[in-house]
Formats: sequence, structure tokens, C-alpha cells
Amino acid sequence: MRHGQYRFIVGFLVLPLALYAIFVISPFVQAFYYSLTNWTGVSPQFDFIGLQNFQTLTQDSLFLRAVRNNLVLLVGMPLTVILLALFYAFLLNVGGAGSGVGVRGVRGSGFYKLAFFIPQVLSVPVIAVIWAVMLDPTPTGLVNSAARRVGFGGSGWLADPNLALYCVLWVLVWGSVGFYLVLFNAAMSSIPRDIYEAAVIDGAGRVATFFRVTVPLLWDTIQTSWVYLAILALDVYALVAVMTPGPGGPANATQVISLQIAQNGFQFGRAGYASAMGVVLFFFTLIIAAIMLRATRRQRIEY
Repeated sequence: MRHGQYRFIVGFLVLPLALYAIFVISPFVQAFYYSLTNWTGVSPQFDFIGLQNFQTLTQDSLFLRAVRNNLVLLVGMPLTVILLALFYAFLLNVGGAGSGVGVRGVRGSGFYKLAFFIPQVLSVPVIAVIWAVMLDPTPTGLVNSAARRVGFGGSGWLADPNLALYCVLWVLVWGSVGFYLVLFNAAMSSIPRDIYEAAVIDGAGRVATFFRVTVPLLWDTIQTSWVYLAILALDVYALVAVMTPGPGGPANATQVISLQIAQNGFQFGRAGYASAMGVVLFFFTLIIAAIMLRATRRQRIEY
């Protein structure tokens, strides 16, 4: 009976695993091989050149600029999104806690959840176009017009090399907070109210309740969210390609690794070199995920 059961399970898994191997594993393996060649992406003829592409990467100032920009997004985005999402989710669940009234969230929490989640129903190109129009550097741009009306001067925003990357960071945060707010809200809803009420009775304020009750009980969710946000910060091709001038401008201020891969592979005819960038990004992503999982590991608290 057990032998027949295994055959039944294997029969269902063979086709999905075969498709996964063909369409996911195989392209990864091919990318590793092409990274060691001078393939143009079009010609069927290419030569094996070993690690030459990777040596060139270490001297490519544009690629190194893209790595630095990705690191800025990698540090700024997960931290900002998680802090904001936790703060807002806490307000929606227990922000109205007080003596004599038990534990409750702020009024209209359902509306706030919907308002924050709206960006999640929009595709990335749509979000990029909306913010590109709003951050139009001309005086008629929506943000500049609003700033001038309240007495502030306009700014170049996406046309300013010193501000463009932070505009991209802002849009990433704006588009991501809603999803993680809903995620943290669902996790907080599963925490027994008795725990919060006991903390309130013991005299804990909102700040103490947040750091000593909420955060420790949500640590597994926070850890997972941190890894996903880190991966998102490393893959911002669609946003940068649609939103920024160039794309990747001005003056390469918003160049990222994924954009460099696309440009070299499809625009400059350097598919082997682009594959080397992809391999670097692959290992970079694995290392970052491993470091974050290791750094945020702590003993699980049961409740």
C-alpha cells in the first residue's frame, strides 16, 4: 500500500517538476555558461573566454555605480517599509488602547487599510508613469505646482542627479507599505487581546507595548518580510526603466544592476557580459538573504 502511495504521489509530481526544471533551472544553468562566453545574444557563434567578463565587471565604473545604487535601495527600502507598516498596523489594531476602554484600534481602520492597499492593485509601469508625471521637473509638474502654491520653490526631482535615486526609493516605499501593512495587520489580529490588555493593566504605554509585545510576537513575519523586501530592492528594473529619464539617468544616478543587465543583453548586444551580471546578482541575492536570515534569527515566542 505504501509503495502504491509513493507511485501515486510521484506520478503527480513528475510533470510539474519537469516543467520547473525546463523553464526555471535550465535558464539559470545556461546563464552560468553564457557568462563565460562572448555571446552577443544573436549570433550562433561564440567563444569561451573563462572569467574575463567577471574581470571586466570589477573595472566597469557604470556597473559599480549600479551596485552602489542598489545598496542604497537595499538599506533604505526594507527598513523604511517595515517601520512604517508596523507603525500603521499597530495603530489600526491597538492604537486606541487606553485605561477603562480595553484594547482597540483607531476609528475607520477599514478605510485606512483600503487606502493603503490601493497601490497594490496597480501595476509597476502604471505607478512609474503616475509618479513620473507628478514629479515632472517643470513648474507645471503636480508636486512643483503644489510646492509653489504653499510658498516653496520647485525642484528638479527626477531631473536632479542628487534627488533622482531618492525619488525612486520613495516610490518603492509608497508602493510597498500597503501590502506589508495588511500582512502585519493580519499577524497582529492573531495575537490574543488578553496579552495587550495585561500589558495595559501593568501600566505599559503604547511605545512599550509596541516594542515589548508586538514586535517580539511578530518577529517571524518581520524576518520573512525583510528578505522579500531586500529581493525587491535588488530588482527594480520596471520602475527605473519607465520612471527615470534615459532610463537610468540623469547622469546614471538611477542605474541599477537589473537595468544594466537589460541594456547590455538587449541593447548593446553583450549577452555574455549581461549573463555575468546576472550571475553576480544571483549570488548577491543569495548572500543578502542568508545574512538577513542569520542576523534576524532569534528564539521563537509561543503564545
